[in-house]
Amino acid sequence: MAGAEYRALSDREIGALEAQGCRADSWSNVQVVPAFRTQRVVGCTFSGRVRLGLFRGSLPLDGVPLATGVYASRLHDVTVEDGAAIHAVGMLAHYDVGPGAVIFGCGQLSCQPDSTFGAGCRLRVFNEGGGREVPLYDRLSAQVAYLLASYRHRPRMIAALEALIARRVSASRRTRGQLAANCRVTGCGLFRNVTVGPAAVLEGVELLEEATIVSTPEDPTRLGPGVQARRLIVQTGTVIDGQTLLQDCFVGQGCRLGRQFSAEHSAFFANSEGFHGEACSVLAGPYSVTHHKSSLLIGGMFSFFNAGSGTNQSNHMYKLGPVHQGILERGAKTGSSSYLLWPARVGAFTAVIGKHYTHFDTRLLPFSYLDEIEGRSVLSPALNLFTVGTWRDGWKWPVRDRRHEPDRIDRIHFDVFSPLTIGHLLQGLAEIGELYDKTPREQEYVSYQGIRIKRLFCRTARKHYEIALRIYLGDLIAERLEAEPNCSQALLAPPPDTPGAGRWVDLLGLLVPQSEVERLCDDLENETIAQLDELEQRLEQLHTDYPRYRWAWAQDIFQLREGKLPEAMTAAELSRLIKDWQVAAVKLDNMILNDAGKEFSGPTRIGFGIDGDATTCEEDFAAVRGQLEDNSFARQLKAHSAEVTRRAETLQQRLAADLATPEAAGGRA
Repeated sequence: MAGAEYRALSDREIGALEAQGCRADSWSNVQVVPAFRTQRVVGCTFSGRVRLGLFRGSLPLDGVPLATGVYASRLHDVTVEDGAAIHAVGMLAHYDVGPGAVIFGCGQLSCQPDSTFGAGCRLRVFNEGGGREVPLYDRLSAQVAYLLASYRHRPRMIAALEALIARRVSASRRTRGQLAANCRVTGCGLFRNVTVGPAAVLEGVELLEEATIVSTPEDPTRLGPGVQARRLIVQTGTVIDGQTLLQDCFVGQGCRLGRQFSAEHSAFFANSEGFHGEACSVLAGPYSVTHHKSSLLIGGMFSFFNAGSGTNQSNHMYKLGPVHQGILERGAKTGSSSYLLWPARVGAFTAVIGKHYTHFDTRLLPFSYLDEIEGRSVLSPALNLFTVGTWRDGWKWPVRDRRHEPDRIDRIHFDVFSPLTIGHLLQGLAEIGELYDKTPREQEYVSYQGIRIKRLFCRTARKHYEIALRIYLGDLIAERLEAEPNCSQALLAPPPDTPGAGRWVDLLGLLVPQSEVERLCDDLENETIAQLDELEQRLEQLHTDYPRYRWAWAQDIFQLREGKLPEAMTAAELSRLIKDWQVAAVKLDNMILNDAGKEFSGPTRIGFGIDGDATTCEEDFAAVRGQLEDNSFARQLKAHSAEVTRRAETLQQRLAADLATPEAAGGRA
């Protein structure tokens, strides 16, 4: 209790406490606030230095009023602040209990001197064999974890970053644990070296050792029945329950783990979910989801990932141990009973079906299907571009962000089309185009990066990727022109000295030009970034500057495709790009809508109208599933097409009016 004044107990108070069944090794070590009342301290044993606040009134516990105070508990070296309630606790040692906290029906809660509460524990993420360790601390982000795990080729940067973390870990070292204001710890078993943040709720937790439970009143953290965890840090708004087993783990903001899920040496970042299955040495970026039994995620890195039932991965080739690793780039998903033999790298927004025993790299062919055909891995490029699942995922992620406080530690860009995915498919277009042209017509398949592609699919992929390019570039042009009431070519010039050209990387949710990542690493090495707070500010600035970087990146693409920069284009040329955008966007929406329509026809009606005729089947289907026209996602697609059309027509009118001048007609010099 910061700044609180305490006094010794009077002889009368000691007598009253003893009459109420209380005992102390030495009553001189028990101190109280000036207004202390003895009536709320009953049947307790005190040892070490104990400080007690003022207790009056009650606190609700499952709708039942619970008197504040200390009852039937043993306290050793503990401070209990005003208005807290401690009932039936076997042992509470070396803790500060905040105002309004409830500790009820628990076994042993103890803290040993010099604890860091899990901070500093090193997770062997991404590669079970080690070499990519991530040290824990309370504000670890997906981006910092990515740098630590993936940039081992820059040892000076790694050393500098680990030194910053070590300083923070050292500052977190305490001789006492904290059960902060308004937290609830009820029916729990053994806590050893655990600190609990404000408003956290821990119910029926069996075991916590070396753990930090970060929580805020705005976004409380909850741990439920049967949870057992050693060396764990949990951030705000997360729920872990259902006999989850965790060892050497980090769980970020807004995550959900439960239903007997188990994990070790793994990190899960914002809004990830894990149920039933198992994870080992996993670096799971934001929105990584595994919901099913018999699923094993191991030695991998992914984000915006959805694991189908029975998904399995193998990092062990029975030679030098489990030293292999794999990457599923953002938006990838696996079908039921899929299998991947590491090492392998799957491109963004790719669906993996079947079992794959070869080592491949499809990062330059995003939006694809990777299937197993006659025991061989076969890629269908761009096939996942116009499936309803891809775009439903892309649109639902932002609205399913469970982080309820403004301090969002993981920086996330949700774009499906981005300099990362579009940049990759541009490179992939060139490669499969060359493959198509050089492969004899009579040859059905071409070989590419460890997998096979049907030769004719190379040609089809060109058309589909071209649609994506037109949509993305047109959308960028439209966004720039809409920035002011009047269309202006000055808007189309990139901000001076803005980076963004060249290769982009995905820092587990944060899309950044690689040049800026390298600059960030340089600044860590030369100690321009000297505090973790400064690193967080830089990462936040990278997140904020994304639109500027994105537009700077696009300049080279426009130059390549149009032969000039946007600022030098005529009104007619800009109008054509806007028209191409409109046509391509509406076409893609219609393709997606057609794919969604498959959910309302043919075999999908099997099992409806069980005891009736065809009419009953139709009526039953309509009652349960409705019609395509009534589906919320279908309506969203149609609304998107209408909005793109409206924006395109408005811009074309403005271009005709605002740029129809001799200077604009000839473009800028």
